[in-house]
Amino acid sequence: MSLVFDWSALAASTAGQGTGGTLRRVPEDFRVDEVPAYLPSGEGEHLFVRLEKTGHTTSHMLRELTAHLGVRDRDVGVAGLKDRHAVTSQWISLPGKVERRLESFAMDGVRVLETARHGNKLAMGHLHGNRFVVRVRDAQGTAAEAEATLNQLARVGVPNYFGPQRFGLGGLNAEEGLLVLRGESKIKDPRVRRFLTTSVQSMVFNRFLSLRLERGLFAALIAGDMAKKHDTGGVFLVEDADAEGGRAEAGEVSATGTLFGKKVKPLTMAAGELEAEALAAFALTPDVFASRRGDRRLTRVFLQEPQLIPEEDGFTVSFTLPKGSFATSVLREIMKVDIDTSELPEDAADETGSEGGPAHEGEA
Repeated sequence: MSLVFDWSALAASTAGQGTGGTLRRVPEDFRVDEVPAYLPSGEGEHLFVRLEKTGHTTSHMLRELTAHLGVRDRDVGVAGLKDRHAVTSQWISLPGKVERRLESFAMDGVRVLETARHGNKLAMGHLHGNRFVVRVRDAQGTAAEAEATLNQLARVGVPNYFGPQRFGLGGLNAEEGLLVLRGESKIKDPRVRRFLTTSVQSMVFNRFLSLRLERGLFAALIAGDMAKKHDTGGVFLVEDADAEGGRAEAGEVSATGTLFGKKVKPLTMAAGELEAEALAAFALTPDVFASRRGDRRLTRVFLQEPQLIPEEDGFTVSFTLPKGSFATSVLREIMKVDIDTSELPEDAADETGSEGGPAHEGEA
């Protein structure tokens, strides 16, 4: 099986042909607002700044800002990176001493929305999630069809696929990532090498999740699953799948997939067999990931506050996703087209810097 990302190779959780349509005709068609894990206290040596930007990656904006303020990159805190091809808002933290200098900062497409003091520096992953408001234009299907799919996703959950942003333009990152894992890549930059190897982890996870969907196991648990409680985050081994079936059906717990690495054990029993099948699809074994730490990732996530508004040539859909999840997974279910594969954002708008996601997104 190819290591190149391809939506058509991943099973959908909803039926129907989808609405089709066009995204991102203008940046305002795709809005991402970071939902912070906490708000600044109002006191402390760090300055929290909420910024809105259009047409810039977070990295580019921060380079301009740090140059203007005369501070080091390591003194700036950020919870996640945000997409260039969108209107996005997020919090960052700065040393409190630059508060006066911030008043003179000016950059096209960037606005300071508010500031407040806090005692700690903002750290990667310190966010609850992201709120998305997305305009779909030129839809062939109706807004009512889109709303029906959205309501189904709200009930049963969204497949927590890694979106195409993880795999680079053309979906080729995982191929180079495998060369890195095998010691055959000529790429030297450590950050780039880490990002590329996460693409291989992500490809195997996507295959594992797709197999569950193909076999009617998306909202179910099987023996050997490491399940996660949605309310507390607790993870436990499923030995009796029938006994846990009610909680899974109610959306209280869901299966996780393995992001392989030295700190995470492969699944066992029936779940382990399914996981081994996902690895074998790419002729891989767990030991190839020995240089990675590893992690677990939920196979499904739940939308918060989903809404849909009909428009003259399509619709506007809005929803909140937890950190590390991709809005493209929601939009693909509704539209049933190859979302964001022809012109990828430079940064994902929902990544959180965990093992399962390099330091970027509030994914778009």
